[in-house]
Amino acid sequence: MINRVVLVGRLTRDPELRTTSTGKSVVDFSIAVDKKFKPTDGSPTADFFRCTAWDKTAEFVSNYLGKGRLVAVDGRLSSRKYTANDGTNREVVEIVADNVQGLDRPREDGAQAPVAAGVAAADVPSVEEYDPFAD
Repeated sequence: MINRVVLVGRLTRDPELRTTSTGKSVVDFSIAVDKKFKPTDGSPTADFFRCTAWDKTAEFVSNYLGKGRLVAVDGRLSSRKYTANDGTNREVVEIVADNVQGLDRPREDGAQAPVAAGVAAADVPSVEEYDPFAD
C-alpha cells in the first residue's frame, strides 16, 4: 500500500516550533496550493493543507522558512479523531512531512510573497481545451 503526497505551495503563516515532553521537535504549518482551474463561483483559488514535521525537518522549517515562502512538501496523509473542548467529535486530515524544501529565497526588502498567487481567468483553458499531455 502507498500513502505518499507531494505538494508545492506557499506557507500561509509562520511555522510554530515546539518540543514534546520526550524532547522531540515538532512544527505545524499550513500551505496554500493554487488550483489548476480557478473557480468562477467566488470560492478560494487555492486549497489549504495543514502540515506537521518532526525532528530535523521541523528545525529546518522553523529556522529557514516563513509566511509566503514557496515550498515543496513530501510526506504522507494522516487522519486523527479527537473530542474538542465543547464535546464535539472532530476529525483532522493533515500531511506529515518527511521532507520540506524551500523553493525560493526570502525577499531582501522584507516583504512577504503572496500566499496564493492568482492567475487571470483568461489564462486558464476551458475543460474542453485542456490537454494534460501537451508540451
